[in-house]
Amino acid sequence: MRSAFVDFHCHLDLYPDHVAEVESCERDGVFTLTVTTTPKAWARNHELASATRHVRAALGLHPQLVADRAHEIGLWEELLPNTRYVGEVGLDAGPRFYRSFETQKEIFARVLSLCAAAGNKIVTTHSVRATEAVLDMIEQHMPPPRGRVVLHWFTGTAAEARRAVDLGCYFSVNAEMLNNEKRAVITKTLPLDRILTETDGPFTQTDGRPTRPRDVWIAVEALARLHAMPPADMSATIIRNLKSLLEQP
Repeated sequence: MRSAFVDFHCHLDLYPDHVAEVESCERDGVFTLTVTTTPKAWARNHELASATRHVRAALGLHPQLVADRAHEIGLWEELLPNTRYVGEVGLDAGPRFYRSFETQKEIFARVLSLCAAAGNKIVTTHSVRATEAVLDMIEQHMPPPRGRVVLHWFTGTAAEARRAVDLGCYFSVNAEMLNNEKRAVITKTLPLDRILTETDGPFTQTDGRPTRPRDVWIAVEALARLHAMPPADMSATIIRNLKSLLEQP
């Protein structure tokens, strides 16, 4: 795999033309983890990704959908042996979703426990207004070396970032995070060997349109400026981090 860039969290199936986006990732050489929000979406994502060198599909059950789709955890469990990649999963304690928070925790605990039992899973994790709870559950249900967590769009505190590092977590960073001074300051404290990049497209915008995986270079350049590094060196660091993550048992 000779990827030029890494987009470790993108929703390719939510663009108007799913097939075209997969083909674009392959053509552009962007290693893209296409996450799903429901296990019912995994089969089609996996079908398209399995024909490529650069796209992989993750099996998810998004916390924002748990209120209506908690029953799909059974299907999620059935599909888990078919993939190493899990996501989007996690917790969301924002005001729109807090009513389902206890159910979210039950689902996330089951996800982590099953991933830990299987071993070798990589879990891209949502943690809006719930970083402490997410870290508590990782520590309880899937501590290293029973799997690896990549914290998507991390919004926790500096202390929570240090705790996440101690728990073996990686962090996928997007351009919007780095446009926020507070988030950029915390991002700069993260170990460089735990950093990946993401777009979270199509939920982010670039030049007034939905961000696409090829736009991930913007995050790479912002990280390079943050660390006073040449962009090529930062890109190489991120590719090296991806390889290290994938090679972990």
